[in-house]
Amino acid sequence: MSTSSIKNKIKNIRELKNYTQEYMADQLGITQAGYSKFEKGKADLSYSKLVEIARIFGLSVEGIINFDTQKYFNSFNNVNGNYNGNILINPDNHTTLNKLYEDKIVLLEKLLKKTDSELKRYKEKYGEL
Repeated sequence: MSTSSIKNKIKNIRELKNYTQEYMADQLGITQAGYSKFEKGKADLSYSKLVEIARIFGLSVEGIINFDTQKYFNSFNNVNGNYNGNILINPDNHTTLNKLYEDKIVLLEKLLKKTDSELKRYKEKYGEL
């Protein structure tokens, strides 16, 4: 498996989890620009960074390496000849879907906390409107 393929898989998983590059960079203790270089193939991705990324995603390194976007979507969609455009969730993947929602909630809570902090700072600096 080529490293560019792994980097594409990392990007796909990140986007499916609705994680931003900023979030990933923060979790890894690097800059967003530094993280972006991993996904663009402009910086080498060490095994230790791959292990950290897998941890953030809640996957194993093998889970990233073996990740197949098409299989992921097929496992969530119950598509047959009568498909009407609605996505049906496969009950076997309920736990995975819940994990994705939980991850999104955590991310949104962090964003809300940051926004509240910035709003408080602006109110202190400029006063109430």
